[in-house]
Amino acid sequence: MKVSYNWLSEYVDLSGVTPQELAEKLTRSGIEVEAVEPRNAGVSNVVVGYVKERSKHPDADRLNVCIVDAGQETDLQIVCGAPNVAQGQKVLVALIGAKLPGGVHIKRSKLRGVESQGMICSAKELGLNDKLLAKDQQEGIMVLPEDAPVGTDAIGYLGLDDFVLELGLTPNRSDCLSMLGVAYEVAAILGREVKFPETRLEENGSDNPVSVTIAAEDHCYRYAGRHLTDVQIASSPQWLKNRLMAAGIRPINNVVDVTNYVMLEYGQPLHAFDAAQVTDKAIIVRLAAENESIVTLDDQERQLDGQTLLIADREKGLAIAGIMGGANSEITEGTQEIILESAYFTPQSIRRSARMLGMRTEGANRWEKGVDQARVVPAGERAAGLIQQLTGARVSKGIANAFVKQAEPLDVTISLSKINSHLGMNLTVAEVSKVFEQLQFPYRLDGDKWTVQVPTRRSDITLPEDLIEEVARLHGYDRIPTSLPKSETTQGRLTPMQQFRRTIRHQLIGLGLNEVISYSLVHPDRLNTTAGLAEEDYQPVALLMPQSEEHSVLRTNLLPSLLETVAYNKNRQNHDLAFFELGNVFLTKQQTLTELPEERIFLAGALTGQWIPQNWTGAKQAVDFFLAKGVVENLLTRLGISNVSYQAAQLAGMHPGRTAEVVVAGERLGYVGQVHPQTEKAFDLAETYVFQFDVSKLFAYATPFATYQQLPKFPAVTRDLALVVNRNLETAALTSVIKQAAGELLESITLFDVYTGERIAADKKSVAYSLILRHPERTLQDEEIQELMKRVIEALSKQTGAELRL
Repeated sequence: MKVSYNWLSEYVDLSGVTPQELAEKLTRSGIEVEAVEPRNAGVSNVVVGYVKERSKHPDADRLNVCIVDAGQETDLQIVCGAPNVAQGQKVLVALIGAKLPGGVHIKRSKLRGVESQGMICSAKELGLNDKLLAKDQQEGIMVLPEDAPVGTDAIGYLGLDDFVLELGLTPNRSDCLSMLGVAYEVAAILGREVKFPETRLEENGSDNPVSVTIAAEDHCYRYAGRHLTDVQIASSPQWLKNRLMAAGIRPINNVVDVTNYVMLEYGQPLHAFDAAQVTDKAIIVRLAAENESIVTLDDQERQLDGQTLLIADREKGLAIAGIMGGANSEITEGTQEIILESAYFTPQSIRRSARMLGMRTEGANRWEKGVDQARVVPAGERAAGLIQQLTGARVSKGIANAFVKQAEPLDVTISLSKINSHLGMNLTVAEVSKVFEQLQFPYRLDGDKWTVQVPTRRSDITLPEDLIEEVARLHGYDRIPTSLPKSETTQGRLTPMQQFRRTIRHQLIGLGLNEVISYSLVHPDRLNTTAGLAEEDYQPVALLMPQSEEHSVLRTNLLPSLLETVAYNKNRQNHDLAFFELGNVFLTKQQTLTELPEERIFLAGALTGQWIPQNWTGAKQAVDFFLAKGVVENLLTRLGISNVSYQAAQLAGMHPGRTAEVVVAGERLGYVGQVHPQTEKAFDLAETYVFQFDVSKLFAYATPFATYQQLPKFPAVTRDLALVVNRNLETAALTSVIKQAAGELLESITLFDVYTGERIAADKKSVAYSLILRHPERTLQDEEIQELMKRVIEALSKQTGAELRL
């Protein structure tokens, strides 16, 4: 919002306050002033002149010699090269000694032998934005109206003795999108009164022939139409042009300029129709038909939908409500009869239509942020009165008025204790009451409690906290004391789960894996080709309006995202990869969601290619199941999770013979294994091994602190055990039997050989274990070692059918 300092001074006394000081006060009260720009770009000693004579230069075809009355003691001879200069014009004359923008100084000179005593100026030469001028003033010299007084200082005549304050308004302060709204704000800050503009209107015509029908009552609450005849369309007076140009609006003609002027003054957008183009003088406010079109004032055909609010007559659309008028009812030089619209359209309706059509106009900007419904009729009357004064129009009797509902002032109750509690101050009843009086908010005071009647112009105030903000900013933010918080403070630290996740990250990074962060949205087919962790089937949550099918459902496990990352790197010639991810998955059993899905944190890893690459020693190691299992074992050991067993499993998307579930105390925590070859093909991967865990289950079995044991004082005894067993018997079953039979003397057990082939039956295999035995308090005797081994062999034979290999 651009605010003219001179224009503002007509509504509130600004004496003793410079534009810069006013900007500082506004900013301190919460209305940011982004810039204070002088309208004078460096012009001095320029006056209004009258061209009495014009003749051709004797030695130059493109130059003219003009005799100009500039209000000086004698007429001036000025040589001018503008093609549009003519006798009888009022023009802008830079006198000898004048200064113009860009460091130009006007001196007495001769042009082709003819003396020139000044310069006839164009708008550009005065630093004016010619885009805000009428088309006939954008080229050549600037021609002034016939009533421009000769000899008058051009600075004052063009309104250049002014400053423009550019306000950076937040969306809630729509009240300051008008001069009166800013005047209320400034008056409250300075403690002064608001002077309202005078409306002078004489109904001197016949009865108003306009009829108004509101057919879209949810989109339009009120519509008031004035009817004016004998309208004389002409250029606006200079004072009106100055006001509009200061606000960044180009003057057009006296009727359109008045509607823009009152919009800036009251914040109420208005529109004028050529009444001769309105069938039966009937205004109908309705929704457009689907695919209905209208040509707007910018000569663009607009396709409308069934939710666009339209101003129409009985036959056609006349305007897109609140946004732009139609070319079929435009005010032209031949217009003699107009219908003046002042209405209240709902912000939601205008905001939607403006966004759908991609149209940003001054009116739409105000409508979508909210307009004061109480100003509909006053603004219309103000505009009708100005049009009557400027055009000599006759105003028909009465207002064509259609009404649905009226906004009422809101009562908000607030107490002194609540204000002081929120602000940390000790304000008195008198100080707070003074703020409400400055804001011109009527109130009832009961002890130390106010019931404030908030005017409809301040739609941003609906809660007691809003009133507290008004008190704070008007009393002065800089007067709020600084104090330290009185509450008890606690040392910041990570939660146990956060620390647990950090430990996982550090351990896996230390093992050589890289952490990745991937999208939570995946392709639904990817979920069907990978194994989840849930014991029951969970339904993927689909987006209602996905941007692409590749990211259309929320993931129920991490592997699709992780495998896509592996594929992305492989396609860029990165073949040796080791990744992990800690991320959320989204689980629900509902086909149609009635509640939010459960979010869990999963851990997943993927390894492929060479773990130890080829080097000059010739050593290399490809990733395989046992390496992936070793990574998992290392991590679980670091987390303090013991008594882990690995059980063969067949899972969707995983290799049936190279996949194991990780089980602790009978509960499945996750799995590790090779991706099924078909799944690898679907992702275009080489042999890839993965693991996946539910972090909450890992957390439940983890030991929060490491436990340490004293170094043993007594020697260990090692015994090797070679067994022949059924070929399909899992070694984990043998390990379990050995641990149970050996008891507490077994310190560790290691499988160091598995053999099939010669001298072993086809349905058998040979497995060899190394057992380390130790007693913590004495040296073991041969007898008890032999007894322990005998017990182990008997248990193996009885429970698994194992035989000693001789």
